[in-house]
Amino acid sequence: MNLVRRFFQLPSQSCFIFGPRGTGKSTWLTSHLPDAHVINLLDDLAYRTYQAQPERLLGVVRAQKDKKIFILDEIQRVPKLLNSVHQLIEEDKHRQFIMTGSSARKLRHTGVNLLAGRALVTHMHPFMASELGEDFSLDQALKTGMIPLIVDAQDSKKSLEAYLALYIKEEVQMEGLVRGIGGFARFLEMVSFSHGSLLNVSNLAREAQLTRKMVDNYVSILEDLLIAYRLPVFSKRAKRTPSVHPKFYFFDVGIYRHLRPSRMLDKGAEIYGAAVEGFVAQHLKAWCDYSAEQTELYFWRTSSGVEVDFILYGEDHFHAIEVKSGENIHRSDLRHLKTFHGDYTECTPMSLYGGNERVEIDGILCLPIGDFLRQLKPRHWPS
Repeated sequence: MNLVRRFFQLPSQSCFIFGPRGTGKSTWLTSHLPDAHVINLLDDLAYRTYQAQPERLLGVVRAQKDKKIFILDEIQRVPKLLNSVHQLIEEDKHRQFIMTGSSARKLRHTGVNLLAGRALVTHMHPFMASELGEDFSLDQALKTGMIPLIVDAQDSKKSLEAYLALYIKEEVQMEGLVRGIGGFARFLEMVSFSHGSLLNVSNLAREAQLTRKMVDNYVSILEDLLIAYRLPVFSKRAKRTPSVHPKFYFFDVGIYRHLRPSRMLDKGAEIYGAAVEGFVAQHLKAWCDYSAEQTELYFWRTSSGVEVDFILYGEDHFHAIEVKSGENIHRSDLRHLKTFHGDYTECTPMSLYGGNERVEIDGILCLPIGDFLRQLKPRHWPS
């Protein structure tokens, strides 16, 4: 399989590259910047050295007279290094520091704020369908996801199991983020039911037999580790009372499918529908980050329950998208889109569904999900 990242673009100045483990940050950098000086903070010796003496970076960089690009891999492990990075950037504007991170927890207040204006913040996502080209299979992707590490594995199912075990062990346990791993594991299973749904922390706490404060903390941990995110409600120029709860998504559909129980009383159609919606969501988030336009992703839901799955809103884009996993599309499936379009006539409504034909119903374009995702590329919107 031709596993080439085609869409990620490295800024010309110093930057942070955030992305969960396995999304290919280090692989991309070493292949595109073979002459850069790399400090891998996952290496135990490098970690211990710079943890004890973060100012050592000053001497190391100054000694590399012929180097202008420096990569600090997994910078969140030693946030104190950013003081030295700050000093070195001010010292020589021609130096470029590229700092990768699979967690934003320790950098949220210190690192990113410290280098604000001196280092851009970028993100690396799972593969987009259009990056894989003919190698993309919608059915396979909905089962095991699009994380490069998993896509490239011989046994995707076992690799997913190992991947999640690694996250729980290294990122959660080793960092001391939770006291009892059993409660966190129970929370992970219960929160999988919220994928693609409104996140109600009180209900989740009751179902997981945890305190609300603990669940709040666990959700924040998932966000900080870039494993999940909350999608905000679109409320600009609202004519109707919006929902107060955000929606919750795992960053990759494979993670969701692995965590979500699939037992006798669990409805297969419900699991599949949430998987499809989340898969579209991860593509739209990647599209927003990789495109030059400042476009943000939302969903729309009123207090009375009228909902549109995704709203993309920016200076040059305003799209309302409803996702249906079924093979057929009916006028009744479009009524919430029509309601939103009635409130926001400037938007372009679109429906994605599980069939295989393009069709227009009441002026709304309905596209097969796979076709839409294959055409979705940064700075290009399918039509």
